[in-house]
Amino acid sequence: MRAIMESLFDIIYLTFVTSIGIYLIVKNNEETDSRLFGIMAVVLGLGDAFHLVPRILALNTTNGFVAYQNALGIGKAITSITMTAFYIILYYIYKNRYNVSNKILDIIIWGLGIIRVIIGLLPHNQWLARVQPLDWAIYRNIPFALMGIILIVLFCKKSREYEDKNFKHMWLAITLSFGFYIPVVLWGDLNPAIGLLMIPKTLAYVWVVLMGYKDYKENI
Repeated sequence: MRAIMESLFDIIYLTFVTSIGIYLIVKNNEETDSRLFGIMAVVLGLGDAFHLVPRILALNTTNGFVAYQNALGIGKAITSITMTAFYIILYYIYKNRYNVSNKILDIIIWGLGIIRVIIGLLPHNQWLARVQPLDWAIYRNIPFALMGIILIVLFCKKSREYEDKNFKHMWLAITLSFGFYIPVVLWGDLNPAIGLLMIPKTLAYVWVVLMGYKDYKENI
């Protein structure tokens, strides 16, 4: 039953965010925030598919996770890159929406993103192993968490300053996504039940996508 429910959740999630993303891209004829939001949603959906599709197959086949160990590991590595891209795109949505120009902040966000990708590509991560080293999981997620903290502060400040009702909870959605993700990184291998936090973490990303969709619908 768990395999069926988890698989259905993942399929619905991937289909939903990718479809919303494509919709926002196709419906915009100009370079607008909505189109950028659509690109971000597609990056989210396709990126997560690299590790969720092998997981779905593993859950519903006889050989299970042993047969898909390499695919899962490679998928996680790819997802770590696409999630970095997701937050870089979200940063540019912030810049466009609030007319922000800050070269130093640009360098910081890009620098943290590049550092995370480089760390994630190092062989020390042992992506193909059944269990990846905890220390390297922490190392690659430090710059990722810093990106998140910066965006939380930026969206919280500007959404209040501009009285932005559509994005007023963006900072909270980002906070929740990291709040549910960090325990999985630290203790997920010790207690499989902690891995269930990935469900609310995923729902936090769905919330982010829905904010962009709602904003587009109200401005057409």
